[in-house]
Amino acid sequence: MNIADALRQLKAFARQDGVVLWLVWLVSFAMMRYAPQMALGNLLALSTPLVVMWRLKVFRTDALEGVISYRRAWVYSMYVFFYASILFAVTQYAYFRFLDNGVFVGSMVSTMDAFAPNYMQMGMTQQELGQTKELLLALTPIELSFLFMMQNLFLGGLMSLFIAAFDMKRRV
Repeated sequence: MNIADALRQLKAFARQDGVVLWLVWLVSFAMMRYAPQMALGNLLALSTPLVVMWRLKVFRTDALEGVISYRRAWVYSMYVFFYASILFAVTQYAYFRFLDNGVFVGSMVSTMDAFAPNYMQMGMTQQELGQTKELLLALTPIELSFLFMMQNLFLGGLMSLFIAAFDMKRRV
């Protein structure tokens, strides 16, 4: 298999597995929004590396006869996070734009109010806290979605380094 075909195959599997990760994130987000007292949403979010490792192992076994280099595993993981982040950002934008009506940001601001004494103890002034709340309230749905997408891409990139190291397998 030449390099172009190998990259095409890797991207095809990564797109499919990006959808799997997007579904995990989607259920996690829904659980955190609509059933915050249950820990299932947080557990699903924390299972992200395990889901990517599982899908990488399936890719390694089914498409590559059980052998994958660190570089290919790293690129695969990065693509999975990329595709999942794009899908999740579009979904979050639709949610924030049409369904949320400011509830999400409002809950963040009320959480900041509840933890204000802690912030003050760490050296944050009342003015800084007020500016932060104003900034949060001024965010548009597209800006919120973009912030979450960048966070997912950054954390996904970091996790990919470790996932690839853990799931790579050399020929014996």
